Amino acid sequence: MSLFARGRGDLPRISALPKRRSRVISVLDVGSEKVTCLIARLRPRLPSEMLPGRTHAIEVVGVGHQRSHGIKSGVVVDLDAAEQAIRHCVEAAERMAGLTIESLIVSVTAGRLKSLRGNAEIDTDGEITRLDIAKVLGQAARVTLDDNRVALHSIGCDYSIDGEGGVEQVLGMSGSRLGASMHILAAEETPLRNLEAVINRAHLMVEAFVATPYASALSTLVEDEAAMGSACIDMGGGATTIAIFQNGRFVYADQVAMGGHHITMDLARGLSIRPADAERLKVMHGCTLTELMEDGETVQVAPLGEDGNEAPITVARSLVAKIILPRVEETLELVRDRLASSGLGHVIGKRVVLTGGASQLAGLGETARSILQRNVRLGRPVGVSGLNPSHKGPAFATAVGLLIYPQVAHREYVAETSIAAFAVDENTRTGRIGSWLRRSL
Repeated sequence: MSLFARGRGDLPRISALPKRRSRVISVLDVGSEKVTCLIARLRPRLPSEMLPGRTHAIEVVGVGHQRSHGIKSGVVVDLDAAEQAIRHCVEAAERMAGLTIESLIVSVTAGRLKSLRGNAEIDTDGEITRLDIAKVLGQAARVTLDDNRVALHSIGCDYSIDGEGGVEQVLGMSGSRLGASMHILAAEETPLRNLEAVINRAHLMVEAFVATPYASALSTLVEDEAAMGSACIDMGGGATTIAIFQNGRFVYADQVAMGGHHITMDLARGLSIRPADAERLKVMHGCTLTELMEDGETVQVAPLGEDGNEAPITVARSLVAKIILPRVEETLELVRDRLASSGLGHVIGKRVVLTGGASQLAGLGETARSILQRNVRLGRPVGVSGLNPSHKGPAFATAVGLLIYPQVAHREYVAETSIAAFAVDENTRTGRIGSWLRRSL
């Protein structure tokens, strides 16, 4: 039975990752251009090797990726086509891993992601207890959501004691007033419901939903960037997402409804060629710096036609760049405006990481630096083993971030009344009961 059958707003939540045990994790990145499934073993690190938020070493044992069908900008538009794409993708990963999987951590781009901020303050008896922390977080999480919206992530991002903020560990400290600030990322429920329905049709279960910008940032931001404050911009096929980290915590997200697919369609229309040929032209010859193109340099592409017998047309590479550049500039200008309107420009400083499949266009880094007026580096997923070189690029940042997510999921607030609060560890009796409840209700 679908997890949504439990009631509106009760999303599936992953259980806490046991710090001293290994676990197999499977993830699904559902994009507009491709669907990616990764299966990995997470093994506990030695205490001396542990990093903040990285208690386990990740070894990928299965990889599957399939051209996306039935999905547009992260939204399911054809149940049958999307189901087949997911089935083929997961089956390829299972064959490589020699394992059969039952549940997946799934990326979410659709649903008009929107960041909200909840704040609360309570009186204490002097020494701050776990009950005080749970109480103030519960009040901070009570943010009114628009109709048909659910809280995808709820993460405490700042504590204060007697009005003094920036306190990281409040348990056991003294104070008469405890305050908390919480980042709540909300999404429309209907796209999540349809995405889960497709996965259920493939006889799989959603273990957790994770916002694409959050996952991409987890895999590409290094520890210092997350701590000092940085923005991660993921340029995907159907959308460009933004994640901002501060003090190592995910504090803001947004998205722009433009991505690599829009560039491809600009080329297809501008040159009267098939979208598949336009995609190939973009990947092999696309560039955003027209000054690097010489007018005499040309490429040949097949014209648009039904019989395929027409002679190839010759196109100057400078023309390709001139078609690509306006769309890239428009996308980055929208991203710049969203960063400015977030009110967190001072948090980001000059640190921006660019990732996602569309970020690999030649010259894009320079164009982004010029428009965003910040230092920009290309982010590739780090902190995993078992991936071949073709899977270590920016296009796989979200999928790798989904593998990292179980190690930081415990930071999220889950109401005690939620079934998910009981799912502590599937290898313990309590965890098995919680797991059974999640699957049965």
